[in-house]
Amino acid sequence: MTAPQPAASFDARPLTDPVDARAVSTFNAELRSRGKMGGSATTIVAFVIFGIVFLAAMTVVGATMVSLLTDAGSSSFAGIGILVAAVVGITIATVGWRRSRIARYRLDAFARANGMTYEARVADPALPGMLFGLGRSREATDLVRGAKPRFVEFGNYRYTTGSGKNSTTHRWGYVAVKLDVPLPNIVLDAKGNNGFGSNLPASFQREQRLSLEGDFDQYFTLYCPEGYERDALYLFTPDIMARFIDNAAELDVEIVDDWMFLYTQRKASTLDPATWAWLFGAVGALMTKLDQWERWRDERLRLESAAPASPSPALAPVGASASLPFAPPAGLLAPPPGVAREGRRLKRSFQWVPIVFLVGFALIWFWFRSF
Repeated sequence: MTAPQPAASFDARPLTDPVDARAVSTFNAELRSRGKMGGSATTIVAFVIFGIVFLAAMTVVGATMVSLLTDAGSSSFAGIGILVAAVVGITIATVGWRRSRIARYRLDAFARANGMTYEARVADPALPGMLFGLGRSREATDLVRGAKPRFVEFGNYRYTTGSGKNSTTHRWGYVAVKLDVPLPNIVLDAKGNNGFGSNLPASFQREQRLSLEGDFDQYFTLYCPEGYERDALYLFTPDIMARFIDNAAELDVEIVDDWMFLYTQRKASTLDPATWAWLFGAVGALMTKLDQWERWRDERLRLESAAPASPSPALAPVGASASLPFAPPAGLLAPPPGVAREGRRLKRSFQWVPIVFLVGFALIWFWFRSF
């Protein structure tokens, strides 16, 4: 294992420096005029709904108190309590709205200070990772992007599953890194962030697990398509495995098409300088080793039929190969960049852990009800 890599140098002052209220208002007005407010309309509606729900709940509590009290003085006291609850609810909603405006302003300033760009919101982002095709109401927010030495995007992501009372909003942070060539679909399920089983929203067939040398298996469970074991060993050399262990052991990793994704169940784009130091350090350490992946080629795509027809032996150049009537140009027999169909996506399996948990809970509930 190599020594942990130092965190990448960056300017975190915009995340914590005091802000000018007029500059915040101007920036958010500009976002609003461009239609890139970062879900401001839905955010404001959410805050208003929260205030109304909070007020309604406090009204019910106050009415209950009134029904339990007998004298007029107590009823007046309960009415004052309801009014105070309404003021508190509206104040909470207002504070949340102001904080979201300031957060957008700070993240934009942070991105510009570090040679990056900021985008408040992208609906249904067109990314191939396992998170981005699930559920509905898919939205990436607070995207911070850099273009050098290769494209990288830090963002927060949410999607909703279920409906009605059973709906659930799932929240993730992610880092998307653009690769030079498409690679087989490989997943590293980090063991350090798992609970009762994997925390990933997808599960994969056990036959696709691959054990690597050293202590890599103590930190990650690696999945690669069947038949691509040698390719995975080529990509995950000991030095690259060490980089993942030292810098990304708490992050789930997915390689799909020409992207590498790092997933976390906390915000990746945040006002916390320590989180940025962690993610910048992880990405910086991995980027120094990604160039060697550019040389990988899928032998299944070798197109022997594309070789030109053999010329007459009399025209064969001097120094021709003994096995061929001519000397092919360098690289002619190398397969093109890309991945064969069988390696583009891992095979999924059914997630049993949630079902087992629900069945166990139901059995315990019925057992207690029987007494």
